[in-house]
Amino acid sequence: MERGLYIAAAGMVAEMVRQDQIANDLANAATPGYKSDRSQQRSFSDLLLQNTKTGETVGSLGSGPLITKQVTDLSPEALRSTQEPLDLGIAGPGYFAVQTDKGVKYTRDGSFKAAADGTLTDQLGNSVLGTDRKPVKVNADGTVDTAKVGNFALTGVKKVGDANFSGTAAGAGKGEVQSGVLESSGVDAGRTMVDMMASLRAFEAGQKAIQTIDGTLQQAAGQVGTLPQ
Repeated sequence: MERGLYIAAAGMVAEMVRQDQIANDLANAATPGYKSDRSQQRSFSDLLLQNTKTGETVGSLGSGPLITKQVTDLSPEALRSTQEPLDLGIAGPGYFAVQTDKGVKYTRDGSFKAAADGTLTDQLGNSVLGTDRKPVKVNADGTVDTAKVGNFALTGVKKVGDANFSGTAAGAGKGEVQSGVLESSGVDAGRTMVDMMASLRAFEAGQKAIQTIDGTLQQAAGQVGTLPQ
């Protein structure tokens, strides 16, 4: 099989993974506290080419790219004012804790609301936990005491969906919980659009390479029968 087909196909697969990651980032460009991802890739090991008769080294041949892992940028983003008393943001490091059906998860999305029982919840209805790891109560005037809202430092942070993270709590976060603000999304929409266009162009280049190789192979196969005996 033509090796160029494998190399071009590997590049297209890598760009498909990158397109999924970029599309997810763009979809969350307005999600408070969202953290963007970056794809890391490397090349498959190069092949060493040798002359089959003499054994002399001819050179190396690349085997195409490979996505090795996705890395999430967990850096705190700027806070923007909303003037909503139940919108909370953390200025600096730390995470809110919410009690979900699958255990305690953590988030930087502070767009909270008041439940019917007077507790503070996220938009999915999960209770926001305080520094004592119990649900936080909303005051009668519709505000919340930010000193009672838990802010936890985490290790081993991983995305688990719905703007939540998993991790191991390691004491209090160093950031300050503020009311009436939300953390901006970590997505730079302009840069992400440029990345999407670059990825699309790379995918198209791989597609054209495969079409060219395929056409060459078809032409070669068609000419075999016309060669003189």
